[in-house]
Amino acid sequence: MEGTVVRWIARPGQKVERDEPLVEIATDKANTEIPSPAAGVLVEQLAKEGSVVTVGGALARLEEGGAAAQAPAAQGAAKAAAQPDGDNGVRSTAVGRNVAQEHGLDLSKVQGSGAGGRVMKADVTSYLEKGATAAQQSEMQPPLSTFPGQKAPTAPPPSYSQPPVAPPWSSLPPPPGFGSGYQGFGPIAINLRAYKPPRYTLREGDQTLLFDQRRRLIAEHMVYSKATSPHVPCTAEVDMSNLSRLRGEWKKETGGKAPSFLVGVCRAAVQALAEFPRLNAVVQDESLILRKDVNLGVAVETEKGLLVPVIRKANELSVLGLARALDDLAARSRNGKVTADELSGGSFTVSNPGLKGNLFGAAIINQPQVGILRMGEIVKRAVVREMAGEDAIVIRPMMYLTLSYDHRVIDGVTGNGFLYRVRELLEEAKFAL
Repeated sequence: MEGTVVRWIARPGQKVERDEPLVEIATDKANTEIPSPAAGVLVEQLAKEGSVVTVGGALARLEEGGAAAQAPAAQGAAKAAAQPDGDNGVRSTAVGRNVAQEHGLDLSKVQGSGAGGRVMKADVTSYLEKGATAAQQSEMQPPLSTFPGQKAPTAPPPSYSQPPVAPPWSSLPPPPGFGSGYQGFGPIAINLRAYKPPRYTLREGDQTLLFDQRRRLIAEHMVYSKATSPHVPCTAEVDMSNLSRLRGEWKKETGGKAPSFLVGVCRAAVQALAEFPRLNAVVQDESLILRKDVNLGVAVETEKGLLVPVIRKANELSVLGLARALDDLAARSRNGKVTADELSGGSFTVSNPGLKGNLFGAAIINQPQVGILRMGEIVKRAVVREMAGEDAIVIRPMMYLTLSYDHRVIDGVTGNGFLYRVRELLEEAKFAL
């Protein structure tokens, strides 16, 4: 619906060719370079760096063939950011609309605070928070006002930006007439903004790095995911010996370049998702939607932060097909050429921190998905194997593989069963190119 002007690539008075990058626009999905719609001279930059421009607004004036022509805000930006107005034509940002859909909220009920009355994410969360607070107040049993000598609250508690957290009942002070053994009668919503860490005073030599848009979006998504999904991690130790040997065979078949271990993990995950479809799903309202296609997101680290491009219909691709798609998306993610469409619609995610990724870690779920698989680094370790009927200590390339799953909809049996199957597939290593 709108984009922020990050930087101008072309300068006033500069001659540009058709499709030559003019300006970089940041949306809530990605940074996109907007190409010139025609050859000519850039006469004027109408939108300054840092300004927010709605889709259809003017970015610049081009002089084409001696006549001044308006370059609209980006037919390219429209492709990167525009979504058709839903919810009876209510104008909203993509993030705001997604949050509303997740909670089954009719956007026409929300008062928008954005340009032209556009509904922002903050408007949706504020509306939901007020509704949650009212519901919690009406459902609390018994009412606080029933305690002898205690006055009823005169105003609702302040709103909070995350789901309410109930303190231990024993931590509530006893009302008048109750002894020290009072344990409380039920949970009470608290304001999560009540606690504020102490402010740090800058000292000589300290450096302040302001959050850019990408970092703000990442932070917002991570906090939202942790507050929404009860994350459960489980870890498997995987012997990568057979896959390592198989990569050697692939190298001969491909003329020297074999698909990576990451591709092997992606192939195993895709195959296991077919057997455990509950992991290839999204939570929407009070339903779990099992996805038909496996749209596999693969986390890619870039200079400007983490991106998760999506390999569409990964379940229909061969190992080589996965390798080519991954190489292409990763390269374009790092040079800023990936599109917003290629960063959305994932149904499951694989994360690979790389050669220096440490032994293991638990990744945060990419909402609204219900699972994410994180690779650890592959290291040679001494392990016990049975050889010729006897136990023997051998050296094998080993890797820890950690699944984080959403315990709202994935039980331990399913989550652990999926991870065990991924491990089996990797240790068997019977993938065909």
